Amino acid sequence: MSLSWPWALLALLVVPLLLVARWWMNRRRKRSAVTVSSVALIRAALPGRSSWKRRVPVWLFLAGLLALGAGVTRPEATVQVPSNNTSILLAIDVSGSMCSTDVDPNRLTVATEAARNFIKQQTDGTRIGLVAFSGIAGLLVPPTTDKDQLIDAIDTLKTARGTAIGQAILTSIDAIAEHNPNVAKTGVDLGDAAPGTLGEYQPDTIVVLTDGSNTTGVDPVTAAEQAAARRVRVFTIGFGTTEPAPMVCTAEQVGADQFGMGRGGFPGGGGFGGRGAGGRYQEIDEDALQKVADTTGGRYFRAEDSDQLVDVLNDLPREIGLHKQKVEVTVWFVLAGVLLAFTGVFLSLWWNRGPRRLPSAR
Repeated sequence: MSLSWPWALLALLVVPLLLVARWWMNRRRKRSAVTVSSVALIRAALPGRSSWKRRVPVWLFLAGLLALGAGVTRPEATVQVPSNNTSILLAIDVSGSMCSTDVDPNRLTVATEAARNFIKQQTDGTRIGLVAFSGIAGLLVPPTTDKDQLIDAIDTLKTARGTAIGQAILTSIDAIAEHNPNVAKTGVDLGDAAPGTLGEYQPDTIVVLTDGSNTTGVDPVTAAEQAAARRVRVFTIGFGTTEPAPMVCTAEQVGADQFGMGRGGFPGGGGFGGRGAGGRYQEIDEDALQKVADTTGGRYFRAEDSDQLVDVLNDLPREIGLHKQKVEVTVWFVLAGVLLAFTGVFLSLWWNRGPRRLPSAR
């Protein structure tokens, strides 16, 4: 809770001033009291009223004044609200380990299918961008609402050597900066300002899906610090199991440099074969992915099969679609103040009304 006009708190002084005035008037009334011969006769003539009936209206009225005085300060509450200008940069790992068949038929096929479903399920106003990364990272589609363009780009993904998670984050930041003037590009010096002092999170979000660990380029945590300084959240997804499995991709999924140094081949049905009968796997660097998420205010997810990956991507809109925003709540203070004050006045009039007049005898 914050106040737009904190100096208006002086309005709350009206409550203690009224209490002082009431005390002074009661004191004067006692001094000018008239001495009577029988107090019992006066008490009998007055309508009976308990002490709490005298106090409740006063305290309700004063509470109403306090609420009205607080409303004058224009209080603001930080709440999570849906964002209508969200853009999501989906960074997909296309390193050679995505050919692993520990997830049937292979990791890349399952990941691309889940990405297609994720894109189709987003609302029409949501902008989505696509980044692919292996040893380098490239922006395939800038943030757009054209779902067909995104799906066509996903269908062209090919594997290559290396895994540059950090570079994928930096490439995504630059893509966001192209359309969001509040996000500086990665080459811009932001000075010494701490991430926590630069305002609320941007509505733009980065989602990194990878099955391995960073092998080249900038460190992922260093890249995450750049995102945090720009208040851009990064959600990370670790995909795949820890079980060794053959690496088999279709000819359409294998990039030109995947066969570097003359290794590999197309066994039987045209797939890309891994080394050895048991194949190989690359262990996910969960510590780094967790640090990336924690540094930027995002979350880390783990998915070992197709169903888990689909569930993670389906849950992301609830995480991404909300961002913190300051909302003025003056109207609620005013409504509460008016309600309390009028209730106090009403009860005071009701409980202080005179006795009913008896019908005169004719």
